[in-house]
Amino acid sequence: MRKIIVSNLVSVDGFICGPNGEFDWQVVNDEFFAYAEEMLNEMDGLIFGRKTYEMMASFWPTAEAKKNDPVIANKMNSLQKIVFSRTLNNAGWENSILIRDNMKENVLKLKQQPGKDMVIFGSGEIVSAFTQMGVIDEYRFIINPIILGAGKSQFEGLPERKKLELTDIKRFNTGVVILYYQPIS
Repeated sequence: MRKIIVSNLVSVDGFICGPNGEFDWQVVNDEFFAYAEEMLNEMDGLIFGRKTYEMMASFWPTAEAKKNDPVIANKMNSLQKIVFSRTLNNAGWENSILIRDNMKENVLKLKQQPGKDMVIFGSGEIVSAFTQMGVIDEYRFIINPIILGAGKSQFEGLPERKKLELTDIKRFNTGVVILYYQPIS
């Protein structure tokens, strides 16, 4: 069975973006991109909500992205993208599939298909919904050495606590730390 993995950059105080949607605080350098390339090589599907999908679709297909980071851009453009949205009218980015309803049923079908694992980037509402459904197999919190004080959580609206087990830790020279967790049933 394919796994669904969350891989999100977060501040020390747990936010995935600033209070106005800012992403200018994230530490992304060659070391981070090496991690991203390795992770993308282990995946064959990207899962997004509408907001993150539109942001990614506006960047990765551009000439700038292909010039500055050709390996990551190639992976982001060529991998299958699954977008969960009730408001998006079409998903025109290469290899994109739009799912508008029956979220849990469709997620469980995706997990049953043959292939490599799938990863969620950003998409706080999707992370929260999938966490509530119990379909996430691993969380990778890429902790950046900054306290934002306010912003958006990827777990807004969770009705109950979810226990996690730490399975690995990776540290970068920049002070970024990746914490790997699996849900405890």
